[in-house]
Amino acid sequence: MKIIHPTYEVNPLTMAILPAREIEYSAIVKEVHRIIYVRQTPLQIIKAACLEGGATYEGRRKAVTHLTGAIQKVPIPINPRRNIFAFPTHSPTAFECNWIFYHHIKAIVPSQQTSNTTQSIIQFKNQQELPMTESHYLLEKQYTRTAMCVLQYATQDRIQTYTSLGI
Repeated sequence: MKIIHPTYEVNPLTMAILPAREIEYSAIVKEVHRIIYVRQTPLQIIKAACLEGGATYEGRRKAVTHLTGAIQKVPIPINPRRNIFAFPTHSPTAFECNWIFYHHIKAIVPSQQTSNTTQSIIQFKNQQELPMTESHYLLEKQYTRTAMCVLQYATQDRIQTYTSLGI
């Protein structure tokens, strides 16, 4: 029997948030050691996590657009201090949008299967795999955009640290 949670708090163990077409739940959360079924939609989970991380989703999105120039499918620094960054696979408002958490990705590989809709596979650092309908190119592009976002925030943190130390 599945336990359905009313809400979910993104944390360093969160690897992916996937949409679900179920009556009882709207999201499936993949953590390092477990799967959680949640009533909230993936976007509701992401927006709540941004607030927990100190800013609104809209504010984070605007900041990343300013820093990187990305306008669509913008990576989100959910909680930069805790090193939690995620990227959407589609427009965040689209039902089919999955959220993938950057620091858990080991590799993104093209699928070798030709008979189904799986185009690529995300390999996580804990050896789990997530088959994806999105192309390898799209996922790599999102991964690279997120890496740029991570670097921007790391650079800003260093500048702030040096400035506060008077360096």
